[in-house]
Amino acid sequence: MSKRENYERKTEKLLEPILEANPFELYDVEYVKEGSNWYLRVYIDKEGGITIDDCELVSRALSDALDKEDFIAEAYILEVSSPGLGRQLKKDKHFEKSIGEEVEIKLYKAIDKQKEWSGVLVSFDQDKLTVDLDDGETMDFARQNIAKVRLKLDF
Repeated sequence: MSKRENYERKTEKLLEPILEANPFELYDVEYVKEGSNWYLRVYIDKEGGITIDDCELVSRALSDALDKEDFIAEAYILEVSSPGLGRQLKKDKHFEKSIGEEVEIKLYKAIDKQKEWSGVLVSFDQDKLTVDLDDGETMDFARQNIAKVRLKLDF
């Protein structure tokens, strides 16, 4: 397990009692480096959406727990937020909740000279996503070839 994965898993464990005491669901945790800064990002969700007060509550409780455990060696910035409307789908539970929703898929390698696809998520398994494309065709995308999947935003 990489250092990043270890930090994310330990953070998830610290979040469990905080989330159980509140009506929040853990969407994702990521530990990433951007420029010269490390970020520990926690994405929470709840029915009806997340407020700034919700983020502040989780941030304060988690910050205290992180200070007590002190398992992250590098200096980092803690961010707690909602996954947003155009949320990225990473885990099986994200795909499960998004069946029937319109998604945008970005690929590492083009298919038919196209790297970006959109349509309605029909199903998924360990190896692929099946999407009804905007033109009415159904297409399978190998998960190993997918760079990013997110819910499509319509303005």
